[in-house]
Amino acid sequence: MTRVFIDGSAGTTGLRIWERLAQRQDLELLSIPEQFRKDESARRDYLNRAEVAFLCLPDGAAMEAAAMVENPETVIIDTSTAHRTAPGWVYGFPELTGQREKLRRAKRIANPGCHASGFIALAAPLVEQGILPKGA
Repeated sequence: MTRVFIDGSAGTTGLRIWERLAQRQDLELLSIPEQFRKDESARRDYLNRAEVAFLCLPDGAAMEAAAMVENPETVIIDTSTAHRTAPGWVYGFPELTGQREKLRRAKRIANPGCHASGFIALAAPLVEQGILPKGA
């Protein structure tokens, strides 16, 4: 059973992810006790115990949380904008050519967000067909 921790599970994004994942029988959702939610050592422990950790935090807190992860097997999915263009992070849009395979192997994934996803979904096929130039 895959262990999942959502850092920032009390916020809107974290709550929605929790609601969706809680329906699955193949996942174990790790829940930090409320009194330790902001305790750095407790968060570090949960982040490193998880096989998948969602960061549903503001940018600065997401960077701090990512730096706490020492377990090389933990996959981090950051929902903030902090790591979207960071080296070593894979942009989480599998519909882009070549991204699906990168995402399968990735340990650090940056969620593209709703506005970027909408634009990419429309523009990427046009770039691939040569209708829009690359890098414009």
